[in-house]
Amino acid sequence: MPDRYDLIVFDWDGTLMDSAAAIVAAILAASRDLNLPEPSEERARHVIGLGLSDALRHAVPELAESDYPLMVERYRFHYLSRDHELTLFPGAAAMIAQLAAMGRSLAVATGKSRLGLGRALEQTGLGPYFHTTRCADECFSKPHPAMLEEIMDELGIAKHRTLMVGDTTHDLQMAKNAGVQSLAVAFGAHPRAALEAEAPVEVLATPEELAAWLRDNA
Repeated sequence: MPDRYDLIVFDWDGTLMDSAAAIVAAILAASRDLNLPEPSEERARHVIGLGLSDALRHAVPELAESDYPLMVERYRFHYLSRDHELTLFPGAAAMIAQLAAMGRSLAVATGKSRLGLGRALEQTGLGPYFHTTRCADECFSKPHPAMLEEIMDELGIAKHRTLMVGDTTHDLQMAKNAGVQSLAVAFGAHPRAALEAEAPVEVLATPEELAAWLRDNA
């Protein structure tokens, strides 16, 4: 492990924002709207972090290709109806501010759309802290390495000085595909055992543990 990292890239949903339950609820509600079988919560949670089209294809395999636009519309309707209720995990804003004060370059790589991330950054006030961001509607979806590769190229930071922080196996596999170390959090979408199987540097159980680890090791 490097003595410190120059660049820390965060996933958004389930890592910085406590939104996994809202995403699952929106997938289930959209399925009901189209009279489709509701996926299990486990299946719906598994797709969090993917781009929306990929996520819905995996979560609701019964959906006809011609109905994807309607499914996306219904998902967004239900998600946005709760969007104003969503909050960052406790201490997340202070953690990001502290890392910025430590001189780290910060970025976001997310399955959200550009519009959705822009709204979230504005609502939380975290936008000014991030040097760059990548979204699923302008890049290959995770676990393809493109988001991380583009971020590192833009900021001129090497792979061995970069750390990816995420709550899903998609995040950790993206990091592995990009040749970057990863740090997992077990308070988001995917279970601890699945995260551990991807061999991240560490799996942290709470937002407080994440903030402490980054303070001491990043």
